[in-house]
Amino acid sequence: MARQHADALAAFQTAGGVADMVAASIRETGRVLLLGMGASHAVGRTVEPFYRALGYDAVALPLSEHLDQPSAFAGWAALLTSQSGESAEILRHFRADPAPAHTYGVTLDPTSSLARLVPCLLGAGGIETAFAATRSLTVTLASHAAVLARLGAPMDDLEDILSDPQVPDLSAALARFVAVEAVVTSGRRLRGLADAMALGLTELSRLPVLSLEGGQLRHGPLEMLGSSVGVVMVRGQDETSALVASLAEAVIETGAPLVVFDASGDAPIDGAETVVVPAATDIPAVFRLLPAVQTFMVAFATSRVADVGTPRHSQKITRIE
Repeated sequence: MARQHADALAAFQTAGGVADMVAASIRETGRVLLLGMGASHAVGRTVEPFYRALGYDAVALPLSEHLDQPSAFAGWAALLTSQSGESAEILRHFRADPAPAHTYGVTLDPTSSLARLVPCLLGAGGIETAFAATRSLTVTLASHAAVLARLGAPMDDLEDILSDPQVPDLSAALARFVAVEAVVTSGRRLRGLADAMALGLTELSRLPVLSLEGGQLRHGPLEMLGSSVGVVMVRGQDETSALVASLAEAVIETGAPLVVFDASGDAPIDGAETVVVPAATDIPAVFRLLPAVQTFMVAFATSRVADVGTPRHSQKITRIE
């Protein structure tokens, strides 16, 4: 994690010709399919609304679901993400369906199978060896930022954000979660960031962690909340901020400890422990929030698990389906 922002900045600045190609394909087709597994799928979920905001159809799916239940995405620009470029689903995808036009990869390994099969956005700094995705998430999102910038998304402050990442004091937020036995993460426009946090918390803390988009959390699952279930919400400076605040009030009424990672610029929510970062929208908001979110995730897990970061039942690269 110590070098992830420098690597992300390098990935953003050196995306070059492949980012141009990806952006051209998205403009030509008007549609982008985002495929990946684990944290790579969380990346797709994170950037999906940002492509839609620019006027393009965008769908993020787990690659396994796409393989097992094929959908009619012919003619779409497709981005397959795998930090290793070697996951079992990636290899099966290209065995079953040689890459059509407008197919690209996103990976950290320039020598991987994925990089050999299709043009790839290559994250800087080489592969990630830590079990839970932290650096790979940040770097891969920066590769998408390069494409989004070419499609017209405002990125004026992004290089400054990546050059000077800030982590606010998290002690009060961590104290709010000292007695929780399970966690729910949630967001609206930033729901993909909540997904990524849920995955990392599960892998590192070994507690049950469920990610629910804000509307989905309100439609019934509020019933599981109480003093032993911690809730984490993320919000940025966008039209969904008020919806996040409204849901937060409902969460507080359940007695569940609530932490809000907040880049909205709005007033803190009464009854929540709010971690405030400078206001930002979309990809810049994600990069404002990521250092705090990831630091919280690791610190919380470290308080629960003696050998934090050592998998018991999983592998960094999942080679078997």
